[in-house]
Amino acid sequence: MIKTLTRRGLLQTSAVAAALALGLTACGGGGNAAPQQTVNSDAVEAALQKGGKLTVWAWDQSLKKVAEGFEAKYPNVDVNLVNAGTGNDQYTALQNAISAGSGVPDVAQIEYYALPQFALGKALADLGQFGAADLDGTFTAGPWSSVQAQGGVYGLPMDSGPMALFYNKQLFDKHGIAVPTTWDEFLEAGRALKKADPKAYIANDTGDAGFTTSLIWQAGGKPYQVDGTNVGVNFSDDGSAKFAETWQKLIDEDLLAPISSWSDEWYKGLGNGTIATLSTGAWMPGNLVSGVADGAGKWRVAPLPQWEKGGANSSAENGGSSLAIPAASSQAALAYGFLKYSNVEEGVQARIDGGAFPATSKDLASEKFQNTEFKYFGGQKANQIFAESAKNVPAGWSYLPFQVYANSIFNDTAGQAYVSGTKLKDGLTAWQKASVKYGTEQGFTVKE
Repeated sequence: MIKTLTRRGLLQTSAVAAALALGLTACGGGGNAAPQQTVNSDAVEAALQKGGKLTVWAWDQSLKKVAEGFEAKYPNVDVNLVNAGTGNDQYTALQNAISAGSGVPDVAQIEYYALPQFALGKALADLGQFGAADLDGTFTAGPWSSVQAQGGVYGLPMDSGPMALFYNKQLFDKHGIAVPTTWDEFLEAGRALKKADPKAYIANDTGDAGFTTSLIWQAGGKPYQVDGTNVGVNFSDDGSAKFAETWQKLIDEDLLAPISSWSDEWYKGLGNGTIATLSTGAWMPGNLVSGVADGAGKWRVAPLPQWEKGGANSSAENGGSSLAIPAASSQAALAYGFLKYSNVEEGVQARIDGGAFPATSKDLASEKFQNTEFKYFGGQKANQIFAESAKNVPAGWSYLPFQVYANSIFNDTAGQAYVSGTKLKDGLTAWQKASVKYGTEQGFTVKE
């Protein structure tokens, strides 16, 4: 029987509102971890048939249907689905349980940017013991690379967030503004919109770490270099410079609405035409349907603007989560069976039906998925744009093994460019120095 506790609101995949340090140092332990050993598929199947109670911590509501299907297929398994909080709230609860050595779940939803912090802290089981490396090719490149660290696989991708440009077609048509295909054109569109309607903005942005790193990723930047406990942080690369130069113009010319994403004012702006675009992950449609009902039929989806006109198409991931197994779980084989069911087998379609955007290559390529018409977007087959975006995510991106903390201090450093005379380039340097200082204090060898 599924038990769902403490439901909360939307998944805020990239919003980090308060400082959070999980206490995972470079040499930190992961609580009372169960010894790891190689477990073959027969052992996983035996665990599924034997059954038992499985505690899953996750805030994604589509997992309720997954758990129901899993219990129907394996009637001896009892899934206890717990919402311990969204994002950082759950990470804090998870780290507290790991530190206490009790109350640790068997499965935990962990966003890609946070996964390295738990993996390096030895808080998660390496899924290589179950043969997870054999799943190479099952998932799109961005999510698959995001669950790997130190030669191990520490989660299975649950969904992904290849980016696209969501735009208010009605507003663009009204003012005769072309949909931008480059970020330079995006800047020009912002200027044209402001001239046509001083109350309208091309986008909103008050400073967001996840969005910033995603656009730097798209621009080919690699400000983070990670090799075990040796870490590099340097925002002087070309990709970071491209982002800072363009976004500084948007800030200086007052083309960005000073409205925080996910606020009531933000939803209102998306609905009444004062915020014209969103550049975000493919998980966004369901949030528009539920939160911006007035936008139905007005909005469309386009490929993410490019940094260079005529160059190779490039995108980036923004958001997305994995399901991981805490090392302290005594039900690892059973838990891995749930991970595969949810993220590789029947559970994937259940989540797609619930509005999730998958990370599995075969589902992205399927005719059914590609030809799905979105009533909200005027019947547009938006999945075709999202799936193409997933193919165009540059390889080689890394998150810091203390990215949760780094993101939490973004608004105190780089984010000052949005609210003061600080230049974004200088703000990124300040973010770099603060991240280096923290990493060094936590026992990492960090260089700029």
